[in-house]
Amino acid sequence: MEAELMNLKILLPFRIFSETKNVTRIVIETSEGSYGFLPQRLDCVAALVPGILTYETENGGIRYLAIDEGVLIKAGMEVMASVRNAFDGKDLGKLHELIEKQFMNLDEKEKNVRSVMTKMESGFIQRLEKFSKE
Repeated sequence: MEAELMNLKILLPFRIFSETKNVTRIVIETSEGSYGFLPQRLDCVAALVPGILTYETENGGIRYLAIDEGVLIKAGMEVMASVRNAFDGKDLGKLHELIEKQFMNLDEKEKNVRSVMTKMESGFIQRLEKFSKE
């Protein structure tokens, strides 16, 4: 029966997050809505939005992954998702708390980066204006 089940691989930009064999079903979130994958589904590509990826294994029960945006590819029995960030968990409540903490930290870091980039850009423009006047 193993040949009839899917293999799910989750890739992050810097490492392989997880590899799971014997996956019986997968549910993802896209900009067009939720989609379910069974082993017999035709090959496809889907753009993922931040949300919960749910999968069920033959003997491990249901698992949840909080994922950032990315791309999912199904080719035969191989399903590969490449996402910017992911968190694993069995309990949706704890996973929700973890997501809030992580994304709040990311939002604050992004604000700091944008502030620094704005200062660098304005400094560059000022130096360029001085150079062009000389």
